Amino acid sequence: MKLHRHIDYGPLIERWQGGDLATWAAQLPDQLRAGMSLQRFGDLPTWLQALEALPELQADAIHLDTARVGASCRTPIDPAVEQQLRDALMQLHPWRKGPFELFGTHIDTEWRSDWKWDRLLAALEGLQHRRVLDVGCGSGYHCWRMLGAGAAQVIGIDPTPLFVVQFWALQKYLQQADIWLLPAGIEQVPPKLHAFDTVFSMGVLYHRRSPIDHLQELKDCLRPGGQLVLETLVIEGGPGATLMPEGRYARMGNVWFLPSCATLLAWLRKLGFRNCELIDVTVTSTDEQRSTPWMTFHSLANFLDPQDPGLSIEGYPAPRRAIVTANVPGQWQPCDTP
Repeated sequence: MKLHRHIDYGPLIERWQGGDLATWAAQLPDQLRAGMSLQRFGDLPTWLQALEALPELQADAIHLDTARVGASCRTPIDPAVEQQLRDALMQLHPWRKGPFELFGTHIDTEWRSDWKWDRLLAALEGLQHRRVLDVGCGSGYHCWRMLGAGAAQVIGIDPTPLFVVQFWALQKYLQQADIWLLPAGIEQVPPKLHAFDTVFSMGVLYHRRSPIDHLQELKDCLRPGGQLVLETLVIEGGPGATLMPEGRYARMGNVWFLPSCATLLAWLRKLGFRNCELIDVTVTSTDEQRSTPWMTFHSLANFLDPQDPGLSIEGYPAPRRAIVTANVPGQWQPCDTP
């Protein structure tokens, strides 16, 4: 199913026919049309024009296991072509998660997402032979790193059309058959699918009105023995401690619950997850999240109390993020059909 000359989901739908993802395959065409609707998203034609304006370039090397995901060639490209590439990519501003590098053009994204990847990598069960789902993946930076780490198939979902177009801009040059980004949220994933070996949810839980329901949705995506990798905002405190901001949090209006690490692990155990482990806790720094020429809007430095960077602008504890892992019950075995 083609949505644009450079956006074709037909091979994915065909691949999912007749397997354990057949239910989703049947729903996917309608989800794709809704998620990339020109009527709903007024800026989408401009982003698609930017995708069309990308120059034709052939990569000599693809980089999926380095901090800057991207493509390169042995000889420098013509300066005029390099400017055409940069201009087209700039039309897809803002670039939030990365970094990327295409033929010498460094897309210096708001987030140094490679730092987060480095923090969680040692805790991953090997991704080889695994079908992976990345919920709320943005433009797909971590999806590319998952593929580079050996995953058999990576599916990212994010309801923001700009991020989908950014992904396809990268895919134009990276040309990887086993990675897809769908314009969808967790609500569009068929219930009780039990079809993924590893599920990532990073930077999503605190945006959900019911964190318990979100954790259950993630669990229902996993096959027996599969692994959940969860990253979210947390607070300091013991069992039961949870912050529910009454207004905005770090200028975000859709933040609902920030648990302590102990509370988060208790939620997972309550839902029947096993091997629940705290992997990392890091206070987000203005080196990791910041404004750049590729994301010129306000960023973390504008969201903190200028007199006390240990507090958000609203007076809450500054952003602190935890990574936890857990497994669903059962003995994991590789998928027969990734």
